[in-house]
Amino acid sequence: MDDDPDITTTFKMGIEDANSITHNRRIEVHTYNDPAAALSEFQPNFFDLLLVDINLPHMNGFQISEKLLELDINVRVCFMSSGEINREGLREIYPAVSLGCFIKKPVNLDYLIERIKAELE
Repeated sequence: MDDDPDITTTFKMGIEDANSITHNRRIEVHTYNDPAAALSEFQPNFFDLLLVDINLPHMNGFQISEKLLELDINVRVCFMSSGEINREGLREIYPAVSLGCFIKKPVNLDYLIERIKAELE
C-alpha cells in the first residue's frame, strides 16, 4: 500500500517476477493506493504480509494497519518510509501495531524481496 501508483506497480511486477520468494510458493501481490479501498477489500485470513507506506492520504500507515489488525490479528506488517521514525513515540500512540519491520525508502527491489522472505519465514 502506497499512495504512489508507480511504486505499487513496480513492487508488484518485481515481486511477482522474482523466481522464488519462498521455498514452497510464489507470492501473489495485491496493490492499493488508497487506505479506504484497502480497508473495504481486506479479507481476514487471506493476506500473510502487508507492506504499508507510513505517509498515505486520509489516514497514515499506522492508522490503517491498526484497523486491519482488528480484522486479522495474524497478518504481519512491514512499514515503509523515507523519513525517520520515533518508534517509542509510536508505541505509545499505536500500542496494537507491531513496529518490528521497517523498510527505508527508496528501496532496492532485491533488498525488498529479501525482507519479504525474512518476514514470511
